[in-house]
Amino acid sequence: MLKSRTRWNVRQSNTETVDKLVAELNITPLVASLLVNRGIDTVEEARYFLFDNQLDFHDPFLLTGMDHAVARIKEAIEKQEPIMIFGDYDADGVTSTTVMMKTLTDLGANVQFYIPNRFTEGYGPNEAAFTYAAESGIQLIITVDTGISALHEANVAKDLGVDLIITDHHEPGPMLPEALAIIHPKLEGSSYPFKELAGVGVAFKLSHALYGKVPEHLLEIAVIGTIADLVSLTGENRLIAKRGLKKLRTTNNIGLKALFKQTKVEMDKIDEETIGFLVAPRINAVGRLESADPAVHLLLTDDPYEAETLAEEIDGLNKERQDIVSKIAEEAIQEVEEKYPASEHPVLVIGKVGWNAGVIGIVASRLVEKYYRPIIVLSFDEEKNQAKGSARSIAGFDLFKNLSTCRDILPHFGGHPMAAGMTLKLDDVDELRSRLNDLAKEQLNENDFIPVTDVDGQFALEDIHLSALEELQMLAPYGMNNPKPRIIINDTHLSTIRKIGSNQTHLKVTLSANGATLDGVGFGLGHLCDHISPFSKLSVVGELSINEWNNIRKPQLFLHDLTVKEWQLFDYRGMKQLGKFKDMIPKNETIWVIFNKENYQPLQNLLKEELVLIETIDEARAMIIDHQSVILVDLPSSEDVLKQLVANKKPTRIYTHFYKEESDFFSTIPTRDHFKWFYAFLAKKSPFDLKRYGDDLAKHKGWSRETIDFMSKVFFELDFVKISNGIISLDTSASKKDLNASPTYQRKQAQYALENELLYSSFQQLKNWFDQHIQGSVMIEEEMKEWI
Repeated sequence: MLKSRTRWNVRQSNTETVDKLVAELNITPLVASLLVNRGIDTVEEARYFLFDNQLDFHDPFLLTGMDHAVARIKEAIEKQEPIMIFGDYDADGVTSTTVMMKTLTDLGANVQFYIPNRFTEGYGPNEAAFTYAAESGIQLIITVDTGISALHEANVAKDLGVDLIITDHHEPGPMLPEALAIIHPKLEGSSYPFKELAGVGVAFKLSHALYGKVPEHLLEIAVIGTIADLVSLTGENRLIAKRGLKKLRTTNNIGLKALFKQTKVEMDKIDEETIGFLVAPRINAVGRLESADPAVHLLLTDDPYEAETLAEEIDGLNKERQDIVSKIAEEAIQEVEEKYPASEHPVLVIGKVGWNAGVIGIVASRLVEKYYRPIIVLSFDEEKNQAKGSARSIAGFDLFKNLSTCRDILPHFGGHPMAAGMTLKLDDVDELRSRLNDLAKEQLNENDFIPVTDVDGQFALEDIHLSALEELQMLAPYGMNNPKPRIIINDTHLSTIRKIGSNQTHLKVTLSANGATLDGVGFGLGHLCDHISPFSKLSVVGELSINEWNNIRKPQLFLHDLTVKEWQLFDYRGMKQLGKFKDMIPKNETIWVIFNKENYQPLQNLLKEELVLIETIDEARAMIIDHQSVILVDLPSSEDVLKQLVANKKPTRIYTHFYKEESDFFSTIPTRDHFKWFYAFLAKKSPFDLKRYGDDLAKHKGWSRETIDFMSKVFFELDFVKISNGIISLDTSASKKDLNASPTYQRKQAQYALENELLYSSFQQLKNWFDQHIQGSVMIEEEMKEWI
């Protein structure tokens, strides 16, 4: 058995619906099943999802407040009133700012932008910035990707005589700011059809309304913030992402081209992962470490030299950010282990003086991966008696909802169910930790702390072929609520398995079933190779892809998790170095069994393990080995002892070494003809001097001396001969007896049979032997099914 790292939540398809989509849309069952399992279960929905040429953007004026906002902005443009775009310092905020700057500049506005400094001003609008704007002559402030929680700042703007338009997508609180207009898809009573726009999506809708048509040229900017902010890639967001990626591949934006060159991106291969792993982290890095202004300037510039300089600066900041994140993550893990052990804290709230407030969100995400529980990472400022934090959550614990119950100690916070940011007094950190842990104990159970892998469906190997995977690309781009498809392949045979990579840290397997094969690669899973036995049936979860190498294209599975449901046999018979054998055994839930007392002390000294000595059938029967890895160090004295050790029990693994100092298997076991000839020889030559002539007799017959001595001992036990001082004499008066009446003959036969059965059998023969006696295999598999 090999337990999966996560719980597998496998969606089930309605076969009738799948068949209907296959017939109506002429798509493969693989793609049809994936659509149905994502809730796209009508022909019309599936057609719209796959073929977006029939889709269009919603009317922006369906957003509450849009008419007032557009009228006021057009008035400001006409009067050349100074306008300030007030943005945020992450990729969504930077691209939102860029969209509005490009729109208003194009429409002839007198416009500038302002992004607060994360370290000196913190998140969102602030009184000092609004005061500065008013003193600078600004008459209209438009927030992008921020502002929905700015109750005080809205009043400040009103008192300063500055009109305020808020565009945002973060969760609205119970009270809204008093602004000229609030454009937000989730406002209560809003009739806007799509609620999940990113901040840049809301800015894009305002741009749409101002232009009077869809600003296609801004899609290449909007797609970056939409993908970077991890909003749902369905509905209008999917339209932005799909069309935006297409625009990006042929972009003429000087700044973006410089950034692609810096990151060695092939523009014709740009996809959502290009943004998620290369573009967005670099844009985010700027605002995490310094002012985010250079990122906006990069996207706005028309100067190739400036673009190249900014791209290099941004790339350098990203490398610096990576180093800082690694250092803080190490310190954060130490903080958890020493002060707030995860076993006692369902929510981890940790902080330290000097931690960079710009990267603690990334650190929080890393800690969620390690500990799988809600995490808040705080940067302490002792001079201001303030803590700035970023939070990340797990399924089942709504961060925004739970943090909302702590508003009395959180003067500033905002976010989503899965992520949030906040500030609070240092004196209130312990109180926040206590409250959230109490809430988590009420809302979460033990299973909630085991990571869940959502699986889109179960498929057979023969369903996975090149044409199906090519068609699968129609589901892209992938992201939140439209993740890369994860599939499960159950109980498939393992053709090959090996470690790969310079440090042997990755896993390469080939799965096979019904004549079909599929290669799988598991990054970071190389250690599992030692825990998967030959002939095991493997169940795997992974992402499908097409592997291209030397102009050959074939299906491939990127492994995320795997399991073996049945007990496994690991065969180390014949390995001479017992120390090396020990290194291959898991450290936990193991029982080291030894059967022969004379082996106990020397093997104990060698292995330095707690050995369990089992000599009798009763001891074997009483031994509890369920859900344990059992290591059989030496060969049992009888087959019955081993049978009773495993009969009707449920071990997870059995490791066989079967150490035996001297083997009986390769010594000659005399046949009845051997005994018949020896008896006739003694009848003629008795008495015979075995000491003097035994070797000559063996050589004459081509036997071993051991054979002569063995037959002599058997005859002696049957009273056929007398032996004195090496002289053997036949007793002609002895009664007739069967050879099996000799204890020596019985032991020899039994040992020979035992070694033949256990020590010198093939792997498959030995596995079959254990399968015949372990009655719990089916029950083990049923328990594993509950896990996945």
